[in-house]
Amino acid sequence: MRHFEHIDAARRKHLFYRHPRPFGRHDDPAVLGVALGATLYCPATRPALDTDIERALRRGVMSMVVCLEDAIGDDEVAAGEANLVAGFQALHARGAQVPLLFVRVRDPRQIGDLADRLGDAAELVTGFVLPKFTAAHGGAFLDALADTAARTGLRLLAMPVIESPDAVYAESRAEMLHDVARLLAKHRSRIVAVRLGAADMSAAYGLRRPPDLTIYDIRPVAGVVCDVVNILGRADGTGYVVTGPVWEYFSQGERMFKPQLRQSPFERQRAAPLRQRLITSDLDGLIREVHLDKANGLTGKTVIHPSHVAAVHALSVVTHEEYCDAADILGVAGGGAMASSYANKMNEAKPHRAWAQRLMLRARVFGVAAEGVTFVELLEAADVR
Repeated sequence: MRHFEHIDAARRKHLFYRHPRPFGRHDDPAVLGVALGATLYCPATRPALDTDIERALRRGVMSMVVCLEDAIGDDEVAAGEANLVAGFQALHARGAQVPLLFVRVRDPRQIGDLADRLGDAAELVTGFVLPKFTAAHGGAFLDALADTAARTGLRLLAMPVIESPDAVYAESRAEMLHDVARLLAKHRSRIVAVRLGAADMSAAYGLRRPPDLTIYDIRPVAGVVCDVVNILGRADGTGYVVTGPVWEYFSQGERMFKPQLRQSPFERQRAAPLRQRLITSDLDGLIREVHLDKANGLTGKTVIHPSHVAAVHALSVVTHEEYCDAADILGVAGGGAMASSYANKMNEAKPHRAWAQRLMLRARVFGVAAEGVTFVELLEAADVR
């Protein structure tokens, strides 16, 4: 699979200086963690789950989570499992192309049970999302994953979710996260990304983020995000991809603050209707939050509606200027500073090297925009409805 493959080839040629490279579910977890992009969550009880998954791929969705946990009621678990098994088996029977598929389970025992019930269709599963992850309880999930992989011969990856009260409350957070880091290190080859459960984090304080604000404006939760990146997202070889928290809004509501998208980039591309559509759907808030996610060391994002995907992916494309900076930095041995190719900043070979390496990995899966191509053009092309 390849990002932006749903866009016409001639248009892709105009948009990209370096095209996104293909990837697959058997690639290195470090590559897949970046390639996840906007991960679309859907409840396992959706009536037409198989066709929804195929439709999502046609709209550019490269990763999906079918949820058996918070997205469905406690009394719907059995029905959700049966619907998931039937949907995946239908996809497998017709040889359907699918995104990277993950299943969010409630209990470690579901991992092996679902793999058995899926039969041959289990090969569609890239991995499992492990909720409310702590060192005390997460080991059972990871052991069940390893046992199932060994028994079935499948390669199964894990995405633990940091969202429990122990991770949120200041007095227990640091110790808990360090314990998680030690546990994950024992299973590094299976960890594709660490996810952030912002809804559960907010719930610990009785809060919910409004659409006019980003998660970084909710200071108690922003502090948790900071500490997760500090302990689990380091660039020293011990860290993992940490994904951006969920954006949970997709319809028009009453606004308290001004739109967060400047007019001029859209006017230059004659895309004022696109800007208005983004504002009407509260997606200007999503776009701002993705910018802040990237600035704070997060990669990709959890989304709950297909309309969110194009914005996340357009913002994931490496700009031509970023690529030139990274190439210059990585091309220097022994350190030193230099003016950027765009002559608007100083690049330092040693301090900026880790940034450049991470950026080149993102360039590998999302591509590099052609010189002069903006986020607006990428979004307009990717926004398939």
